[in-house]
Amino acid sequence: MGGDAGPSVIVDGALVAARHLQVGLLLVGDAPAIEAELARHPVASLFRRIDVRIVHAPDHVAMSENASLALRRKPRASIKIAAEAVRDGAADALFSAGHTGASVMAAHAAFGLLPGVDRPALATIVPTRRAPAVLLDAGATVECRPPHLVQFAVMGSAYARVALGLERPRVGLLSIGEEASKGNDLTREAHRLLKDAPITFIGNIEGRDVYAGEADVIVCDGFTGNVTLKVSEGLVETIEALLHDELAATFGGRVGYVLSRQAFRRFRRRVDYSEYGGAPLVGLNGLCIVGHGRSSAKAVANAVTMAVRAVHEDLLGRLSRGIAEAGAPHIAHPTSHLEHS
Repeated sequence: MGGDAGPSVIVDGALVAARHLQVGLLLVGDAPAIEAELARHPVASLFRRIDVRIVHAPDHVAMSENASLALRRKPRASIKIAAEAVRDGAADALFSAGHTGASVMAAHAAFGLLPGVDRPALATIVPTRRAPAVLLDAGATVECRPPHLVQFAVMGSAYARVALGLERPRVGLLSIGEEASKGNDLTREAHRLLKDAPITFIGNIEGRDVYAGEADVIVCDGFTGNVTLKVSEGLVETIEALLHDELAATFGGRVGYVLSRQAFRRFRRRVDYSEYGGAPLVGLNGLCIVGHGRSSAKAVANAVTMAVRAVHEDLLGRLSRGIAEAGAPHIAHPTSHLEHS
């Protein structure tokens, strides 16, 4: 029921992935609305090949609602029922394109944290000039302490080995300068701790270096990461619009566009968030993929594919082993609540 387009693109994208990968689906939400979306698909060919089940949820968390209040007031919200289905073994992984905060809180309550982890993080794939990189946290934990960033670095390294096939991912700390003395108290202390962490730490990187490809894993607090991601998405859309306007302004520009269409298509694929579909919520004792609110059917299909791959490649076990081997700093008395974007 989440996302800007409601259940339509969620159902469409999930069915595409399920047909291609031959996996089952639990579609959690308002049953009549889901049935109406399924009715648009050829039922006979669909249900012979894949197992699609509807789990009715009378409520859902709207994007405008406060996550914690909504989950308390709506104990049968779709995101809560979906997370509990994974916890109880009815499904192997959770995908949501709905309210990020509600998704994080519901998954956290249902799954709990991996041993040695104090806060979860959203690990999103971002394009760079060299190769894709992992940025975390992208919005799960807004207020962080230095040991949290070390845990993010360890989890990001483990995820980069799985998702990007990198043996020794290079980890950079996002700050306002390359020098260790630059930044605020959080980044300065995190820099000191990261130097001794069992990862390939390359030091601070500035905002202008995020997409240069110097780092394979970029670590920051959830507030900074979410702003970085949203600014980047807006910049890509602005560049595309400006480029289109300039090329359409003259006859020569239009001819040049026609000749360069393949290059523009390749550029779009490299920077399009829907190519990856979603971001895994790492640090939890369960698999959760969080999608963009503007997710298209293509993005949903890719997110479901990401979830299936995470199950097959034992992402959860590999993250757990990576954290245990690294011995990332653990906070003895973490705060009793999480704050989410």
